[in-house]
Amino acid sequence: MRIVQLANFYTPASGGLRTCVDEIGRGYLAAGHDRVLVVPGLTDADEPTAAGRRITVRGPRFGSAGYHVLTARRTRPLLERLRPDVIECSDKLSVRWLAPWARRAGVPLVLFSHERIDAILRSRVPPGFPLNTAADVANRRLVARAHRIVVTSGFARDEFARIGARNVHRIPLGVDLDTFRPLDTVAAPLRLVGRDEPAPETGSGTADSAAVRLVMVSRLSREKRPGRAIDALRLLRDNGIPAELTIVGDGPLRERLRQFAAGLPVTFLGHLADRNTVATTIAAADIAVCPSPAETFGLAVLEALACGTPVVVPQDGAARELLGGPGSGRDCDGTPEGLAAAVRALLAIPAPERRRAARRAAERFPWSTTVDALLSLYTEHTTITRSA
Repeated sequence: MRIVQLANFYTPASGGLRTCVDEIGRGYLAAGHDRVLVVPGLTDADEPTAAGRRITVRGPRFGSAGYHVLTARRTRPLLERLRPDVIECSDKLSVRWLAPWARRAGVPLVLFSHERIDAILRSRVPPGFPLNTAADVANRRLVARAHRIVVTSGFARDEFARIGARNVHRIPLGVDLDTFRPLDTVAAPLRLVGRDEPAPETGSGTADSAAVRLVMVSRLSREKRPGRAIDALRLLRDNGIPAELTIVGDGPLRERLRQFAAGLPVTFLGHLADRNTVATTIAAADIAVCPSPAETFGLAVLEALACGTPVVVPQDGAARELLGGPGSGRDCDGTPEGLAAAVRALLAIPAPERRRAARRAAERFPWSTTVDALLSLYTEHTTITRSA
């Protein structure tokens, strides 16, 4: 089976989306299928990768973050040549022009829904804006255009359940349990910067070798609410807990957050390209703080759990669905006060118990389970489509 994946916002620094698309692609390849990834870029390219063939199609710039987007004019002829058995689309923008082509070609179009429209809008519109109405209108169009929609959590599914969608399938993502694993010794250094990485930026606070080590892995953008982790750190220190925070990730709020963290022991590592360095940094922390209330899965949360690092998450969003037994993490109201209280509650549990519980929670989510579920869905649907 030839599975063509399309993804607009796939870049070296795009984090969870890139991880998801590549890990699933590796699974397709390992299962004997032909996987082709189509992404936009500055210039055309066609190259082999460990996850299969990757074709870059020259596309116009989109927004101020350096993204490009696929266009119908340049992508549809490529699809004609590729003759896919299934199209797996990881962005909602492309569905509008992909759907007519897929129906004419008799190819199932599967939308991988990576975000909730209402949750994304919430941080961008004024109070009183009809969030649900706007999201429902957009989602009804998506449901009508795509043959199947894949969501990764109950939280992501709820938006489609609200409009009575019947072609939605819940398939959780996975985690690389070999790369993201507990450290052999908890005494390993927290701040690890690769040879080609820039030196970390720090606040003016002094680090304490006996501190409670917190970590946050996140894009530094408004909808992720990264400032709440810094506020929580301030509250913990005001209450006598010698905590420090390491932030992995970059984004438009970085400079503002660096100023906001002045006087606190906060280290900004920026984007780390090496996954092993990210994993070791997370594993050396005592607790991961994950403040985003809009996660439709929470891959960074799952990676922390796999490292044996318990997590603090909001009750809003899908991250709480990843928690396992006592000690694996705590959910809260998502405010800085709630995050700080959840950290204190986890610290009351012995560290070895926390780490075992976190790792066990992650072991429920190998990537192989995700890939098997997707292939089962695609095999069933391509059979039905061809017989029709």
